[in-house]
Amino acid sequence: MTAEPAEDWAASLGERIRAARLARCKTLAEVAADSGLTKGFVSKLERDQASASVASLMRLCDALGISVGTLFNASQGEVVRHNAYPRLTFGGTGMAEYLLTPAGERRLQAILSDIEPDGGGGDEPYSLPADVEFVFVISGRLAVFLRGEEIVLEAGDALSFPPRVPHTFRSAATEGHTKVLWVFSPALPDNE
Repeated sequence: MTAEPAEDWAASLGERIRAARLARCKTLAEVAADSGLTKGFVSKLERDQASASVASLMRLCDALGISVGTLFNASQGEVVRHNAYPRLTFGGTGMAEYLLTPAGERRLQAILSDIEPDGGGGDEPYSLPADVEFVFVISGRLAVFLRGEEIVLEAGDALSFPPRVPHTFRSAATEGHTKVLWVFSPALPDNE
């Protein structure tokens, strides 16, 4: 397989607008209403079939919650380096959690948990506003309590379930930390 030239990776303005809209889980109609532009015009912009005035582009960026510079800084994907994971405080005890996906990504969210023995989400089950929760145990053992059942996952095991169902978890390792990758789709809402 040959590598593509760098310029082939650069997305068009329309592709970047569409990617920003999808990352925020917004429809064409929502963006059009929020920006004061027509749905047809926004659709044409996304397909590179129309040009926007600076004022229209600024209103579109405001509706998407992005800076206009974002549209002109083509990226090959957003990298979150292993030594720069943003730390989260999600709750629970005896664990550290880190965001692995870019903060603005709304389609999915990946979180890494480093859980001490007997650490976890707490005794009280909770639910989350997402459609799918995927759990992958990187190392250690994890007990997930779901629908009144305890499911113990070993390193390499995975589990998917609807996170709106009340659940909780804890490390089932007797020694060493349990490392877990959690993926939510769509991303959990911000505090905003």
